[in-house]
Amino acid sequence: MSRPLWTAEEIVAATGGRASADFAVRGVAFDSREIEPGFLFVAMPGTVHDGHDFVAGAFALGAAAALVARPVEGPHVLVDDVPAALDALARAARARLASDALVIGVTGSVGKTSTKEAIAAAFERLHPGRVHRSVKSYNNHTGVPLSLARMPREARVVVQEMGMNHAGEIAQLTRLTRPHIAVVTAIAPAHIENLGSIEAIADAKGEIFEGLEPGGTAIIPEATDQRERLVRAARDKAARILTVGGTEGDAAVLHSAPAQASGSLVTARVPGRTITFTVAQRGAHWVQNALTVLSVVAVAGGDVARAALALTEMGGLKGRGERHLLAHEGGEVLLIDESYNANPASMDATLKALGEEKVARKVAVLGTMKELGAASAQAHADLRAPIEAAGVELAILVGAEMAPLAEALALTPIEVVHVNDAAAATDELLTAMRPGDAVLVKASNSMGLGKLVEKVAGGGASCST
Repeated sequence: MSRPLWTAEEIVAATGGRASADFAVRGVAFDSREIEPGFLFVAMPGTVHDGHDFVAGAFALGAAAALVARPVEGPHVLVDDVPAALDALARAARARLASDALVIGVTGSVGKTSTKEAIAAAFERLHPGRVHRSVKSYNNHTGVPLSLARMPREARVVVQEMGMNHAGEIAQLTRLTRPHIAVVTAIAPAHIENLGSIEAIADAKGEIFEGLEPGGTAIIPEATDQRERLVRAARDKAARILTVGGTEGDAAVLHSAPAQASGSLVTARVPGRTITFTVAQRGAHWVQNALTVLSVVAVAGGDVARAALALTEMGGLKGRGERHLLAHEGGEVLLIDESYNANPASMDATLKALGEEKVARKVAVLGTMKELGAASAQAHADLRAPIEAAGVELAILVGAEMAPLAEALALTPIEVVHVNDAAAATDELLTAMRPGDAVLVKASNSMGLGKLVEKVAGGGASCST
């Protein structure tokens, strides 16, 4: 370790705590399962488990120190409030970044994790080894400060995802992050059960502009009914507002066609130039993601052509488009893992992408879309149209909320199996699967269809076909 991430002295200065000993750490985690030798373990309180109960285990795994609210055995910094101390550590990490470092915030109802990963990959082409991004979906009131606290002081580009379930949450996160560029990927009825309307969702996502640094840029989707609402939210906060997509956006796709090998060949207008590039991932939603990524690079003054090479090579993410090519009964099955999240917009997009697959048969394993409130029954039933348009022949539906869709599909020639849980869906898929299938697996994460993917994929190879 050439230079520590944090020293005890720096943690004390940031948090106002008291150090039991001198130490230095090279990483930060609040999940003891993520502890590596030399890490700081943050003992977060919880509704089910208290992090203080895992301090001894963290030290056994090699933690160098702990951030705690009560004294423990081993090197530690004692604070009054651990979550507040983690926020303070995040603010200190943000403050110590070089003045020319670039911070990018990303939110949206759909596509924010994929877009965050693609932005990071694009800038990695431009600043190898000096790009920091939030991992997994660490995008909430604990994940964002953790991600910021993990930032190396030498980071040249930081890409931070921000999510929410309720109004006011992104406002808090963006003020910690203080982005120079704030991106809203899309507005869709995710979390509408908590927020009540699509307009309220747009307002909650638009909170990301509240943390923009002076001179910052807001990037918003052009082709959304909430465009003007987002523009109003950004108008007093951003020095520049850039719209992406549609035909009238500041950045727009001029031409898109299936690429010879996979994905799409795209010609697009981005700020300052027109560029032709390939997107490895299939689907119109990935073309939009790519346009957003290159717009961010252009706004930052980066080499757009070099950054576009990352989109050519980028594979799918676990739970968000990762593709597995499986040997099965002397042939192959393509398993598309979209098991991490689902709402009506993302269901529509991924079903359209499934429709583009050149395969013998298309199978959709679809689980409940959560947090739709009173709109749930109709939203599930409305999936009939994109399922039919995709050419799905077998639909395995998972969860009680899928009953309206099962009823709607009963009026079609599509074979329908409706089960209660992931285990039953796994059994049905393993029985029904045959060579030449393309199988899409998509649901809200709480449905547990990631376990279905793990069991069915087994040792199957990930691919980017």
